[in-house]
Amino acid sequence: MDSVVSGANFLLQNVPGAAFTHMKGKRNSIDISPDNMFPYLLVNIGSGVSILKVTGNRKFERVTGTHIGGGTMFGLAKLLTGCKSYDEFLQLSQKGDNFVLDLVVKDICGELVCQKQGLSTSTLASSFGKVITSMKKLADYKPEDLASALLSAFTYNIAQISFLVASLLGLRRVFFGGSYIRGHKSTMDNISYALNFWSESQMQASFLQHEGYLGALGALMSYGDPRNENLNPEESQEENSHEAAAPSDVTSADEHNDGNIFPYLLVNIGSGVSMIEVIGKGKFERIIGSHLGGGTILGLARLLTGCSSYEEFLELSRSGDNLAVDLTVGDIYGERGYPKIGLPASTTAASFGKVSSGKLSEYKAEDLAAALLNSFTYNIGQIAYFVANLSGLKRIFFRGAYVCGHEKTMDKISRSLKYWSKGEVQTTFLCHEGFLGTLGAFWSYENMGIDGLESQEVIREVLLGAPHTGQFPSSPLTHEQDNGGNTAAEAEVERLRHDNTVLKSELERLQRENAELKAKLVKSGEAATM
Repeated sequence: MDSVVSGANFLLQNVPGAAFTHMKGKRNSIDISPDNMFPYLLVNIGSGVSILKVTGNRKFERVTGTHIGGGTMFGLAKLLTGCKSYDEFLQLSQKGDNFVLDLVVKDICGELVCQKQGLSTSTLASSFGKVITSMKKLADYKPEDLASALLSAFTYNIAQISFLVASLLGLRRVFFGGSYIRGHKSTMDNISYALNFWSESQMQASFLQHEGYLGALGALMSYGDPRNENLNPEESQEENSHEAAAPSDVTSADEHNDGNIFPYLLVNIGSGVSMIEVIGKGKFERIIGSHLGGGTILGLARLLTGCSSYEEFLELSRSGDNLAVDLTVGDIYGERGYPKIGLPASTTAASFGKVSSGKLSEYKAEDLAAALLNSFTYNIGQIAYFVANLSGLKRIFFRGAYVCGHEKTMDKISRSLKYWSKGEVQTTFLCHEGFLGTLGAFWSYENMGIDGLESQEVIREVLLGAPHTGQFPSSPLTHEQDNGGNTAAEAEVERLRHDNTVLKSELERLQRENAELKAKLVKSGEAATM
């Protein structure tokens, strides 16, 4: 990484036109003044992705990274398309249509809701999301379409994480480098479009002419240089603190009351992922989302493992070993890892980065399932942390049908949040996470006059009384409790029936009045004509 930074600085300071933008197929050179170059964010896309804050010559800090990078794209491309080289994968992607497999907002909400919410109908909602409702098998899809969907999924994700990191650091200049860009037009267009979209045109993606050779240039320049102070001890110590123990996330039931539950971040994991800041009853805002959600996991799982349901996929993942296909830092740098920047050998460097063959039969379905779950749950946890950090939120609730109370999913999300936040952000799950939409629809009847239901307080306590830890109460209701509950329920049903009768009577009265008014209008119209 020392060499990568040195190479980037050399190009930007000494080679005219070394940097350029690429949007909608158009390439434009940009002039970088050496006097006004720092600080900037360098996103280096290799097998994984490293994101570096560069503040001067030989001065930088690796602030974060992601295991979903070029190695992930290429590994999955080998398994899904059978391509033998990354360049072949890029050529395939140019001829494909990702919307054959990807779910867009219009597919979920329809055009009317999109207009109401101010969403573009073509916005990507869930990469590979259409696969989950299709009867097609892997052989039924064109390699070109699969390649296009893979490229869109992961380039957009890299751009989104880069935007969040740049926002947290207060940086507006973002350079993308690494051998997996390859000067490929669609890759650069995707990154540029996504960064422009997420930043609302406040950030611009910049690329480097010789992006695949930054490390070589830096190594050449450092030849014979005895200095080795590229990363100062304070920065190294700060990076290592990611591994520090974090306080327990357990929260007592008494903490969850109307007075102190707000504000919080609600992460809804459906086909895609929505992240919503909730500041009070009925007061919320959707901040951001991700197209890599449950639909992506299940869509890829169906193609790679042939599983027919999400439950079957989760069961497969339990007995699998993701390290059979995932590349670790130790695989790249050796058993000591990369201690200079605080990366232990066991850290995942690139999901699916070990895949060397395009034959699915050479890999266990269980290992592929474990790698998929590992990859996307960690990614969701990382993005959720960045969003919570930007919004100043310390509490995150995760819910959605794709969480499903699955202990391994919750454990991986919790580990991800604990790692990235150094234990400062609380990770909480809800016992009935798959039914919040149903409950919300039920409570919306308050607006129609059905208010003050006795069960409201009970349901609120059940949902927010305690975080879900995988332990469910096992004591059954006694006969007396059961009878008492039945009596209260019967009384409530009777009250609702009475209210329903009153409402019907009122509706009939209004209909009669409406008919009388119409008759009067007709008579007055006839009189005016005469």
